[in-house]
Amino acid sequence: MDYVTLNNGVRMPQLGYGVYQVAAAETERCVADAIRVGYRSIDTAQAYGNEQGVGDAWRKSGVSRDELFLTTKVWIANAGEEKAAASIDASLQALQTDYVDLLLIHQPFGDYYGTYRAMEKAYRAGKVRAIGVSNFYPDRFIDLAAFAEVTPAVNQVETHVFQQQKVARAILAKHHTQIESWGPFAEGRNQMFTNPVLTEIGAKYGKTVAQTALRFLLQSGVVVIPKSVHVERMEENFNVFDFTLNEDNMAAIAALDTAESSFFSHYDPETVEWFMSRVK
Repeated sequence: MDYVTLNNGVRMPQLGYGVYQVAAAETERCVADAIRVGYRSIDTAQAYGNEQGVGDAWRKSGVSRDELFLTTKVWIANAGEEKAAASIDASLQALQTDYVDLLLIHQPFGDYYGTYRAMEKAYRAGKVRAIGVSNFYPDRFIDLAAFAEVTPAVNQVETHVFQQQKVARAILAKHHTQIESWGPFAEGRNQMFTNPVLTEIGAKYGKTVAQTALRFLLQSGVVVIPKSVHVERMEENFNVFDFTLNEDNMAAIAALDTAESSFFSHYDPETVEWFMSRVK
């Protein structure tokens, strides 16, 4: 496993396991499988409805808490200092732990300034080892970072070979904020798994398109949290540390960047209305 060091000195595994869209009933089994494969970083969120399953899995795994890196996120419905503080305690209870390693604001909506203040207090109280944000585009990230007492350690945002976030990464670098990818496979969009560039490069190393795409992100300094409910795919995604893409490979994959989302834009009114419909 490779690690990144966050801006407060906390070490974070560069490869983790995400449980977005993993059904609550399946979460314990999936996380248990991931831990057996070797994953030590698990990413969940209040909105996923599966924090309890993550907690059950790690408690039964036999792996000590200090060997794991647990991430969760505060949802929009819990925005604001008071609600966020209560939700943090509820997440700790569901995860069955006294602290989380990384706590993020899930979306840049609602009173996220109040949410961040609650997170700063939780950080100082030892309930959280590092705090940050998710889905914050450069404008909102700059705004929050300018007024925060604790600089965000991480920004988790859509990042994959077709959306490499080059502009955002330049902004994050100024604040020594680590970029973390959600959707590292673009959920298969843009015909990713049959992309000829990724296919050809992967074949040279005896690797799949998925492994090649992950390797590109890892070598680009991105933290990744691929998700699968199948143990074989978990193993495939984990086996990406035994090869290195050369400069020509990296340049060829970098050229796939469209600098556009494969999903949605937070600047789109219909998208924002959709998120607001999920507040309660």
